[in-house]
Amino acid sequence: MIKKFIDKLLGKPAATGGRPSFGKRQEVGPQEHGIDPSLVDDRALNVVHTLKEAGYEAYVVGGAVRDLLVGLRPKDFDVATNATPEQVKSLFRRAFIIGRRFRIVHVVFGRGREHEVIEVSTFRAYLDNAAAEQVAGNEKTSRSELAGMKHAVDSTGRVLRDNVWGPQDEDATRRDFTINAMYYDPETQVVVDYHGGIKDAKKKLLRMIGDAATRYREDPVRIIRAVRFAAKLSPLGFTLDPKTAKPLLTCLPLLQDVPQSRLFDEMLKLLQTGHAVATIAQLRQLGLAKGIYPLLDLVVERADQPFVKAALQDTDRRVGEGKPVAPSFLLACVLWSDVRDGWARRLTARQHPFPALQEAIDEVFDSRIGDVSGRGKLGADMREIWMMQPRFEKRTGSTPWGLVEQPRFRAGFDFMRLRADIGEVDVVLADWWQEFSQASDAVREDLLAQLRDEQGRGARRVRSTKPAAPRPDADAAPAAAPRAPAPEGDDDTPADDTPAGEGSGAPRKRRRRRRKPAGEGGGSAGPADAA
Repeated sequence: MIKKFIDKLLGKPAATGGRPSFGKRQEVGPQEHGIDPSLVDDRALNVVHTLKEAGYEAYVVGGAVRDLLVGLRPKDFDVATNATPEQVKSLFRRAFIIGRRFRIVHVVFGRGREHEVIEVSTFRAYLDNAAAEQVAGNEKTSRSELAGMKHAVDSTGRVLRDNVWGPQDEDATRRDFTINAMYYDPETQVVVDYHGGIKDAKKKLLRMIGDAATRYREDPVRIIRAVRFAAKLSPLGFTLDPKTAKPLLTCLPLLQDVPQSRLFDEMLKLLQTGHAVATIAQLRQLGLAKGIYPLLDLVVERADQPFVKAALQDTDRRVGEGKPVAPSFLLACVLWSDVRDGWARRLTARQHPFPALQEAIDEVFDSRIGDVSGRGKLGADMREIWMMQPRFEKRTGSTPWGLVEQPRFRAGFDFMRLRADIGEVDVVLADWWQEFSQASDAVREDLLAQLRDEQGRGARRVRSTKPAAPRPDADAAPAAAPRAPAPEGDDDTPADDTPAGEGSGAPRKRRRRRRKPAGEGGGSAGPADAA
């Protein structure tokens, strides 16, 4: 004990294998913590009750406890227990063990889109990383070597495997922030706190457990988590503890060893938890505007552009209203200027519009997203949103009917509506599509007929100088067959408007018309009437 005290005074690190301070267990009752038990999800209650009834310890843990303490209704509930993943799985009908780095159990309630997942983790032991098994590569390159390991780190000290079970006090110590290391028993309404999380919550302080630089080396993604929590809790007055914030910039290069897919997922969490605008502000304030992930760097760079700013604000609004958000929509907004500019260059070079747009999209995927998630469903959804934009300009024939039936129509329309909000698209066009998409079939027919009349008035005035009687069978022509993309107004231009011999290239195909005998009906049928 004396040696440890002297080492602490001299600033010497603890000896390898020495036990760090696991804090002092404090049990805080409802009178002090003030948690409203009605905010606890019934499914989380079910999981806790089932585990306790089977003889195990079980608590709501992590961010859910933090949110409950500050009076927020948590969106996700995690449960911690001393039961192993196999024991947890055996207690629930729909439970699945997932993960390699951290083995956890997903207990699933409900079906389809309405399903809810309660994540259950086993208390983990606190192990000195210097004593862990080491691998030379990273999580991807050393996968076969890691297969049989329960606790392993790479050469930088990043934890690649952490599946050694232990007591609750050690589990609390290996968590990141004090306000995320509390355990709440919803049946007894007691909060178990080892590291002063309740005090920090009252002081509105985000503080790392232990030495911040060491914790960032263990898992560099904690850098991103620090930004996310600071952004989420900043409206409530929370700030980062200076000792927690200081190593962020110097530890930033550690993120280069984290798998790109994991960084991509963490980026989406930053932008889709309802605090995207606040996250951009935090990144700039902390000096982390560049260096976390290339695509995130681009979002921060373009956050003040009207279109991207509107998309970020719209995403925050939808999350706040409990509406679903898709990463494909936000990323499509961020990268739209690249697609639009590449498309414009190809049109200037006289390429056909749709292949030109396809090429521009491929170029953006290659340069901005690469192989990480960009060529899967997310990339397909982004492509569909972009490819839909020129189709909104064509409101003739069967195009509007087919477009509103597209699975991604709503996302494509919302994208076009944002473009209209910043003046890139005529707001009248956006209003027309909104009315058309929500109308009955009869009203849709009226809208299309009204549009044909408006577009055909000028053409009919020109045709009135060239009277020509229609064929007797003209009225029997098909009404509206799908046509290839053409400039607006082509559908209402008659074939006979160009006299024979005029124009360049091959002669246009003309419809032969038979003149009626004099006195048998008068006038001429315009294209709108013949259709």
